[in-house]
Amino acid sequence: MPFYSEERKAALLKMMLPPLSLSASEVARREGCSDMSLHYWRKQAAARGAQLSETKQSPESWSAESKLMAVIESSALSELELGEYCRRKGIFPEQIDGWRKAFITNSNNHSALKKGIAGESKEDKSRIRELERELRRKDAALAETVALLVLRKKLNAYWGNDDEDN
Repeated sequence: MPFYSEERKAALLKMMLPPLSLSASEVARREGCSDMSLHYWRKQAAARGAQLSETKQSPESWSAESKLMAVIESSALSELELGEYCRRKGIFPEQIDGWRKAFITNSNNHSALKKGIAGESKEDKSRIRELERELRRKDAALAETVALLVLRKKLNAYWGNDDEDN
């Protein structure tokens, strides 16, 4: 059983990270070591807190928070630093630009949607005022009709007349 130095283990584990993102069996086949050893080393590194990718997760399947963090982290970088950052993360600078544009577009759409909702709100408020005014008018008309019917009934009771023609 061969003994591997910590540097060699780190180099083999690095092959399994982006941008290469090779599988454990592929690294084992290329380098002539056991894939079980690679899995064990990965587990040990994860226990130490090293950031390791268990699966090959494409950048397009990243969560919105991860994409936003990449945009924020790369915003202040120079072109050379951006290239290094992208190689480390296994992404392309064009993807970061696309994500940035998507966030800006969504932000603008959100503002437009908010303005649209505010406009609808003003229309709704004016419609509500109009309906309340109409309801008050109809309530007043109904009260007047009830008062006339009550007066007619009292008048008919007073005169002893049940005929509606009078």
